[in-house]
Amino acid sequence: MALSLEQYLQPDVIQQIQRLDLKAKFIVEGFISGLHRSPFHGFSVEFSEHRKYTPGDDIRLTDRKVFGKTDRYYIKKFEAETNLEAYLLMDCSGSMDFATGGRMTKMDYGICIAAALGHMMVHQQDPVGLFTFDNKLLSALPPKTKQTHLTNILTTLAKTRPFGETNLAGCLHEIAGRINKKSMIILISDLLDEQEDVINALHHFRHDGHDLIIFQILDYNEVQFEYEGRIRVEEPETHEMVLTDGQAIREEYVKAIHEFLEEYRQQCRSVRADFVTIDNSMTFDRALMEFLMQRQQRQ
Repeated sequence: MALSLEQYLQPDVIQQIQRLDLKAKFIVEGFISGLHRSPFHGFSVEFSEHRKYTPGDDIRLTDRKVFGKTDRYYIKKFEAETNLEAYLLMDCSGSMDFATGGRMTKMDYGICIAAALGHMMVHQQDPVGLFTFDNKLLSALPPKTKQTHLTNILTTLAKTRPFGETNLAGCLHEIAGRINKKSMIILISDLLDEQEDVINALHHFRHDGHDLIIFQILDYNEVQFEYEGRIRVEEPETHEMVLTDGQAIREEYVKAIHEFLEEYRQQCRSVRADFVTIDNSMTFDRALMEFLMQRQQRQ
């Protein structure tokens, strides 16, 4: 029995597909298919080609076709407004190599998100580049729009394996120093590093005028912590082992992780950055829909 496109949004289904280009294709097509039956009908194409009408705009420039689909006024962007270069920043440090309950690792989930976004951008003729890093930069591909370039991005992502300690803030500062043109920066990471240092690095991008989107990928149990009894916890980068009682520390842990996430959320709001927190149990459309909703709200 053939699977529907919507079923390809399930992480456990995508996990069974070997080729990353097919994963990206199924995720994007399933997502767009879902949009066509949602209040965002029509937004799947227009979100990158239009901006909201604001007082002072020439009303003659509004796109009536988009109004018919969305019941909102949008202005067709000029070419200079649409050629925004984008960079995918993929965290490949050891902490991303984590999963519970047979789910995809954070790394594999994040790579699928990166592949889907790259697929969408190239097919919209938007130039997209890639940086991968752990405690140092691993690869750097400049933004291009060609299909062969998308293949290079997907090949690089597919060959990358999570390893070693993180230096998230240091790598972000280095990447910011390499990007000279105002761009869209899409960071995919668990953000598990010294929070103040990471926030300072995020401010570096905004100070340089970049448009910043952050996908924070966590494992389901890093958020919910549904452990009971004695558990042995391994620090994924140093491999230090700690024996503890899951039920005894759950309340304190959940409170701490929520405060951790809320601090990132507030800091991103302060610099008008999109901040999407997802875990590896969620279907891929939830992550992409949250992304589009935040993009629309900030236009």
